[in-house]
Amino acid sequence: MRLRLLAFVVPLITLCVGPAVAQQQDFSKVEIQSEKVADGIYMLTGSGGNMGLSIGEDGTYLIDDQYAPLTPKILAAIKELTPDPVRFVFNTHYHGDHTGGNENMGEAGAFLVAHENVRRRMATGTFMKAFNRQVEPAPAGALPVVTFSDAISFHWNGEEIRAFFVGPAHTDGDSIIHFVKADVFHMGDTLFNGMYPFIDVSAGGRIDGFIAAADRVLKVAGDETRLIPGHGPLATKADLQAFRDMLAEVRDRVAKLKAEGKTAEEIVAAKPTADLDEKWGGGFMKPDDWVGLVIESMK
Repeated sequence: MRLRLLAFVVPLITLCVGPAVAQQQDFSKVEIQSEKVADGIYMLTGSGGNMGLSIGEDGTYLIDDQYAPLTPKILAAIKELTPDPVRFVFNTHYHGDHTGGNENMGEAGAFLVAHENVRRRMATGTFMKAFNRQVEPAPAGALPVVTFSDAISFHWNGEEIRAFFVGPAHTDGDSIIHFVKADVFHMGDTLFNGMYPFIDVSAGGRIDGFIAAADRVLKVAGDETRLIPGHGPLATKADLQAFRDMLAEVRDRVAKLKAEGKTAEEIVAAKPTADLDEKWGGGFMKPDDWVGLVIESMK
């Protein structure tokens, strides 16, 4: 099923796929901005997924690295905060707006780390049915050199940094990173703060997994916890709760319509998110497209 997906193919394909499409963008006007989240921890924004940064006595730890053409700007922004080189790059999932700078960072001396499914998808490529497009394999130098199956911990910059697998959610390789002492999470694309998220169904993404990932963090988050989303502004527990509740509401509405025997086209035409669209429909995922992906992910 391809339910009006062409309406958002151009902006979203640029977010999700690899170097070939990214090279077609004009990055000359992109500025990398930093926002302090906690002592020694920052959120960096530019074009693509939000990055996380830990600086301190052990060296620089970066979460995601956007697109290859932005690497010089990213490194320049980091140098404004610390003179230390990037020692680790952790990829939250395989999409090109989170891994596009991998090869550059690896050549500069960083160790690339990710869930084993991220390396597998990057190494073999993925056909994205939503866009009828093949994501080509990444070059060898862009592949994570350290992988894990369930969880991995870094004792770095005076922090305990716990990364844990939560897929399938946005993809089948999603990780969330927890800075335990600072009470900060980087959610990757398991959180699109204030907007409908993209579900990469072709890469194993599932609406139920999205909800489960949110529930896992909500169990341990407090009112002072800060959450770096994959897209959108810095978030709180209340923001994550609202996102989780929206996901569950849409899933339940779609499930009810499916149980009534409605086809996918009829479900989309019923506008099951009409009362939610003003709050959540302002991102690159438009309501009908979002509902179509929810349906696909529930098969």
